[in-house]
Amino acid sequence: MFRKLYGLIVFLMLFSVGNAQNCTLDIGGKNNETIKTIFQLNEEQVAILEALQGELAVTTKSLEEQIEKLLAQHPQSTEEDLIKLAEKYKALQQQLVQVAYDSDKQLLSVFNMKQYERYLQLCNEAIRIPIKVVPKTYETPIKEE
Repeated sequence: MFRKLYGLIVFLMLFSVGNAQNCTLDIGGKNNETIKTIFQLNEEQVAILEALQGELAVTTKSLEEQIEKLLAQHPQSTEEDLIKLAEKYKALQQQLVQVAYDSDKQLLSVFNMKQYERYLQLCNEAIRIPIKVVPKTYETPIKEE
């Protein structure tokens, strides 16, 4: 009885981990104040966050315009046309996901160890796959006595 129950639990855990999504910060969204607060970003990190958000907005807008143009101009009269349209659309959607992921990764790379550990903790709680980066080491100024 316990073996079956244990096997079921292990199977469910593997299944849930296999379907886990990436743990993103969504810096292109409207939660930048939350990011600043939760991770207690310093001035340099806030500047980087804002720059990344601006770059992401420009790139995202360009890709969204390409999607709109594709949907408006691509032939859709045959099954083959629809398949080609779907493939092109999927590629553009993947680019949107990738640029957002890359922006999050760039921001995470300027996190210090404590901030990154907090990120890992939140990802774990949300059952998400964290983005792997090497946290930045900040030197603390030495006070002379």
